[in-house]
Amino acid sequence: MKNSIFVIATAVAAIAAPTAANAANFKVTYEAAGVQNSTAVFATKGVETFDNRPTGSQSFSTDFGTNGVITGSYSGVNVTKADQFGGAGGTGNYAVTSNGTGYTLNLATTDARGINYFGFWLSALDNGNQLTFLKNGQTVFTYSAEDIAKVFASMPAYNGNPNDAYKGKNNTQPYAFLNFFDQDGTFDAITFFEKPQVGGYESDNHTVGFFTQDSGTVAAVPEPATWALMLVGFAMVGATARYRRRSAKATFA
Repeated sequence: MKNSIFVIATAVAAIAAPTAANAANFKVTYEAAGVQNSTAVFATKGVETFDNRPTGSQSFSTDFGTNGVITGSYSGVNVTKADQFGGAGGTGNYAVTSNGTGYTLNLATTDARGINYFGFWLSALDNGNQLTFLKNGQTVFTYSAEDIAKVFASMPAYNGNPNDAYKGKNNTQPYAFLNFFDQDGTFDAITFFEKPQVGGYESDNHTVGFFTQDSGTVAAVPEPATWALMLVGFAMVGATARYRRRSAKATFA
């Protein structure tokens, strides 16, 4: 029986260990319904609104309005005019992709502390919206909009375009500003892609920087590995209890 307990304990340890894709300590939050910018506090911060970009598929560089403190290079992003599916404030332009390749944002900064924050207004959210954070070419965190969709399922205030020009349109999909806080490290690239390809991946007000105080409500959704850990834990407790009962019977036999 000791060997069985060892196997179970090993399984628990294996499940508990973070995967390479989620090794970083990221905190994901969402702002109040209708808010289309981050309310966090920053030492350095910049925002790309796409409003000064031509429409169509393109690659371009930006300093996010930081006078060169933070720079970024978008590769293969499609920029389109505001409509019911996207465009913060209901005007200007926004970024979108509709395929599994998506687009990439490479980041750099003159701030020695690096970049530990990204946030965006995610509109017309669907389960195919995917986000990957990288550092030195290695994935440090991945996030699927399917997780946050579960949170918004019981929050009708987030459904539908909140801007006056398109108020209430597309009211079956959530619109929300999401914050991604890297609490113990930094990153230098982000990829945005749609998988599975069930619609467009619309976003705006891409915000980057070094945060000093986070904001928003934590998007706490149990990960599959968490549930598996709980189930294995229950099994371990049950197995231990059965072993103790058998040992007691053997003692008094």
